[in-house]
Amino acid sequence: MAKALLALALWLCISLPVLAAAPKKPPTWAELPPEQQQILAPLAADWDKLEPERKRKWIGIAKRYPKMKPDEQARAQRRMQTWAKLTPKERQTARESYKKMEKLPPDKKQGLSKQWEEYNRLPEQERRKLGSTPPKPTAPPRASKSPGEPAPSPGASSAPTGVSSAPAVPAPAASPANP
Repeated sequence: MAKALLALALWLCISLPVLAAAPKKPPTWAELPPEQQQILAPLAADWDKLEPERKRKWIGIAKRYPKMKPDEQARAQRRMQTWAKLTPKERQTARESYKKMEKLPPDKKQGLSKQWEEYNRLPEQERRKLGSTPPKPTAPPRASKSPGEPAPSPGASSAPTGVSSAPAVPAPAASPANP
């Protein structure tokens, strides 16, 4: 009997930490509290398809949301709406861009932030115009292979170097989180 109790106690000591450490499954949309549903409303349609890690990040934002200033709350809502409109491929591209930005030295980050601000100060019509032109080629243009095929023109885009031509993606450096 004592051996059985000792074995049970040993089993409990070993298994309880493992069970406690098991990651809790994030809630479905219906399981979210009403205040979090209201805050995360732009993500409602995609919520149950999100990966658990992404759900946890968005829940973290929703928990910090009430403590944000009104202008920060408005910015978070705009960014959520923009994020919700992106396709999965565009979201992945945005995440990759964010990771690249985080690895840049501070001086390059600051330069890109300045260019992004300049781009955002342009009138909407000018930004659309810049967004519709192809980016500058990184290599010098080669002569065309056939007489009817024009060579690409150098300096085709006047968008600041390193600035995305798709303004729908939030600026990575100022993102509330990168979910």
